[in-house]
Amino acid sequence: MNNDFEQYDDVELFYLMKSESGKSEQAFRVLYDRYSARIFSYCRKFLGNKEEARDVFQEAFVRFFQSAQETREMTNVPAFLLKIARNLCVNIKRKDTTNLTFEEYMSSSYERSDNDELLNLIKMAMELLPAEYKDLFILREYEGLTYNEIVNVTGLPLATVKIRLFRARQKIREILAPYLADLSKY
Repeated sequence: MNNDFEQYDDVELFYLMKSESGKSEQAFRVLYDRYSARIFSYCRKFLGNKEEARDVFQEAFVRFFQSAQETREMTNVPAFLLKIARNLCVNIKRKDTTNLTFEEYMSSSYERSDNDELLNLIKMAMELLPAEYKDLFILREYEGLTYNEIVNVTGLPLATVKIRLFRARQKIREILAPYLADLSKY
């Protein structure tokens, strides 16, 4: 039955979610199928915790469904979903006051292969970024959004997006430089 709905574009499906008939749930299911993996991946990368990511992911889709019941103009469903997920993730991070330093992380970790170590270093470098940099970095590098799409999701001016992304990349390079130098010795 969802196959009939596959032919609709995202915006049409969003407006079908307002209907009182069974079309609402079917339209939601198609949109969920289209974007659930992307939204969960974003939440997971942003929060770094699978359980928190799952909770935020579910809440994002609940709010998305509820928003279809409101009077709202829709032009870009994936950007709207990302915006909901982003706002929820930012709120979770604001509440999270525990910060682990890179040194604490490294001293608590066990031996791993170079590839695993490099991946963990990159993840840790991302965790050390200020929230305003990390968010944009994930949207650009992991979600593949263009600068203009990031502007639409975050509401920030284009110049601010470009500057923060530049600084995020610069900061990651600075964090990783000594560790990459050590890795290259072996």
